[in-house]
Amino acid sequence: MKRNARKIAVAGATGMVGQAFLRLLEDKFTDAEIVLLASKKSEGKKVYFRNKDYVIQNLSDYDFTDTDLALFSAGASVSKEFAPIAVSQGCVVVDNSSCFRYEENIPLIVPEVNGYELNDYKQPGIIANPNCSTIQMLVALKPIHDEFNIKRIDVTTLQAVSGTGKEATEELISQLDAYQGSSDQSVAIYPKQIANNVLPHCDVFESNRYTKEENKLLKETHKILDPDIQVAATCVRVPVLNGHSESIHIKSEKPLTEKAVVELLKNAPGISLSYGTGKDDYPTAATDGDGDNLVHVGRVRQDLWSDRRINLWVVADNLLKGAALNSIQIAELIFE
Repeated sequence: MKRNARKIAVAGATGMVGQAFLRLLEDKFTDAEIVLLASKKSEGKKVYFRNKDYVIQNLSDYDFTDTDLALFSAGASVSKEFAPIAVSQGCVVVDNSSCFRYEENIPLIVPEVNGYELNDYKQPGIIANPNCSTIQMLVALKPIHDEFNIKRIDVTTLQAVSGTGKEATEELISQLDAYQGSSDQSVAIYPKQIANNVLPHCDVFESNRYTKEENKLLKETHKILDPDIQVAATCVRVPVLNGHSESIHIKSEKPLTEKAVVELLKNAPGISLSYGTGKDDYPTAATDGDGDNLVHVGRVRQDLWSDRRINLWVVADNLLKGAALNSIQIAELIFE
């Protein structure tokens, strides 16, 4: 039985995902008291929320004893230190960082995909929010997998700079300005310029020559959807402010048709389907994903060479469904 969330803390309230939490909490958990937490350098700052000013408190000093739910989006190192403290004081933590995603006893949840895993959730504890690219991909693929048993996923992601943070968005804007002659070109956040460019480099390179972001898609798909699916990913940073796009090619165990996949996706939770011709055949990050809560799917195409393969285009807001919204949907599975 769900219990009421009487008091909710947002850790990392001044960041981009933290701000997305606040936009969502304008209409979610409206009866709960909200506390805004951040690092010491933000302590005392005011944030306008729910028609009044809220004062940012220092996470390091906060006592979670009377807090029911904490939404963490302050980075893996902060979560590693403070999430266990919150749990020890009786608080449920939904963590948006990568810190706990691969811990065997910590659920990694996309509500539309494996939310049932929280049916017998024992409070308090930590629940991990997956990587943004994984979330939108698996929301789109879950209904197809249930019907046709996906055996392999080949995905290329085109990821917005907001996924890196506020400083990355500022770097893109500054570089774009430089092309107009208003400032000097500079590179600080990314290894090469991002304006008018694409970088096949999201997060750090790991020993298998894939980036950490690419390996996340593999590991998280195995934990959330099916450990037997083969996953090959190329993650690309693109000069888009917000909204991730993905080109996905799947191979299934059973023969599948474009018509069958379209029917599945039309009726699937959390999905908006574009299917037709011309501009009606696909969504984009700017026109559909940015600021929207749904996962948008288009360019559904039967493979030209196999009746067990199909191609999809998937778009979503990486700060909303890819982060804050998914975390709040997790919380809604536990709390009123």
